[in-house]
Amino acid sequence: MGYDLTNIFVFFLFAVVFVVVTVSVLSHLLRPRAHPADEPAKEETYECGEPAVGSSWVRFDIRFYTVALIFLIFDVEVAFLYPWGVIFEPLRAAGLGLFVFMEMLLFLAILVVGFVYCWKRGDLDWIKSSEGQPRVARRPAPGARRRQAPGAPAARRVAQAAPAAVPGQEADGKPSPAGKALDPAFRG
Repeated sequence: MGYDLTNIFVFFLFAVVFVVVTVSVLSHLLRPRAHPADEPAKEETYECGEPAVGSSWVRFDIRFYTVALIFLIFDVEVAFLYPWGVIFEPLRAAGLGLFVFMEMLLFLAILVVGFVYCWKRGDLDWIKSSEGQPRVARRPAPGARRRQAPGAPAARRVAQAAPAAVPGQEADGKPSPAGKALDPAFRG
């Protein structure tokens, strides 16, 4: 028992030393040396031969990650299907064919359920539709001025400049009947 653990420890120690030596020592000795004073272009970011534009700290859309994860899931499915297909014939000859086949059908059914869930949720659509989702009206921030159309009459401009009514209040700031009914402070 101790001898087996010693072998594992020696291989683990060798792996750690190999990684440290490779990353720190050999990479320092073998890397190309750049002299920025001679060639300042070597200090710039390389983007496929194009000059760098903008910041590299750009937020990517979550759809990139979602599509990549879904691809990874179904890629792993295919990776499990190949060995199963290779070993299916000998297992069928041994009398386990129906069991192994049903087991794979269950595995595929679980993946199909996940696929249908992603499809129905809209994760496979690159441009998501907003059908069936309520539109959310945003109130302007307090004190914010609304933009006015260039040719709008003066009366319309004055009406637009009035503060927006808060839910449960009238335009003059007094509580509305609906606001009184909903606010516990007004209940008797």
